[in-house]
Amino acid sequence: MAGVPAEAGPSDDLTNSLAIIRAVGTEGRGNAEAAVAWKKVADSDASAIVPTLAAMDGANDFALNWLRPAIDTLADRAQKNGGALPLPDLGTFLLDTRHSPRARRLSLDLLAKADPGTADKLLAGMLNDPSLEIRSEAVQKVIALAETAATNNNKTGAELLYHQALTSARDIGQIDSVSKRLEELGQPVDLLTLFGFLTDWKVVGPFDNTDKKGFEGAYPPEQGIDLAATYDGKAKKVKWQNVTVTNKYGLIDLNQVCGKLKGVAAYGMADFYSDQAQPAEVRLGCATAWKVWLNGKLLFSRDEYHYDSSTEEHPLPVQLQPGRNIILVKVCQNETVEDWTVDWDFRLRVTDAIGTPIASRPPVKVAAASSQQ
Repeated sequence: MAGVPAEAGPSDDLTNSLAIIRAVGTEGRGNAEAAVAWKKVADSDASAIVPTLAAMDGANDFALNWLRPAIDTLADRAQKNGGALPLPDLGTFLLDTRHSPRARRLSLDLLAKADPGTADKLLAGMLNDPSLEIRSEAVQKVIALAETAATNNNKTGAELLYHQALTSARDIGQIDSVSKRLEELGQPVDLLTLFGFLTDWKVVGPFDNTDKKGFEGAYPPEQGIDLAATYDGKAKKVKWQNVTVTNKYGLIDLNQVCGKLKGVAAYGMADFYSDQAQPAEVRLGCATAWKVWLNGKLLFSRDEYHYDSSTEEHPLPVQLQPGRNIILVKVCQNETVEDWTVDWDFRLRVTDAIGTPIASRPPVKVAAASSQQ
């Protein structure tokens, strides 16, 4: 790819057409204009590919639905007609991590079709890429190398490669798979720490959720946290209990804490200490209805019961304040009685935008020095 001159900038006509496509919105707004603009873009030559990829930066989902097929059309025509893709510009675009992760992934796919050797070498250096799709593919290559080493009885090589994959992996399925392989090799992985699940909780319940009324209702913990308080529960008085998580996947089993019950709700509260104001994500795993608050502000809720949450997380963007942040979770259980509906649990961690755990850093308690007589 070296030594090939870069493509000239996009024409005014192409720039205007891409702007029209980016302006589409809900309820078909701008679709008629976008259809005309799309044809102009799709009828361009291969030099329009990278500007169209760049138009994906910050574009809404409606615009992306126009831009992606335009890129495919441009690339397919160039390859069918024996023309060359703008490989130098595609490579430069891929390596610029400021661009849209989805657009960069498309540029990698185009490079891989035209020059698989170069794309493969580039991918090897993308284990820590901010694009989760690219990072996951790079990690998978290392996993494949580790499996080959294990097949060839190179235990040390396999262990090192699996650990390298584990360091960069953010996909839960990949992490689970690699940890199992390492355990088979005699190196168990502390998944609880690796994922960064919060382990110290206060839990109170059960409250009444008959006919799902507890989901919309607001019990006292939603009005303010008083860890010394006693509340009217569903059948008796309830108070906050200390819960320390030991499950390797961070699960808090409310059946064990509150009793194996139906038509109930419970609250979990945890402190998270941030050393600075920073953006983050609160990531919740829960198979029943839930609500999450941060510092008294409702982040999101989901009124759905007993779906598969074995690897699913709900990422909730937040702004952490410096010092103490209070996380409150409400988890409801419905009244169905089938065996597969008994689960009543949740897990939670705080991460950056791509799933890297952010550690809670409680203030260090300094013992007061005793005075000398």
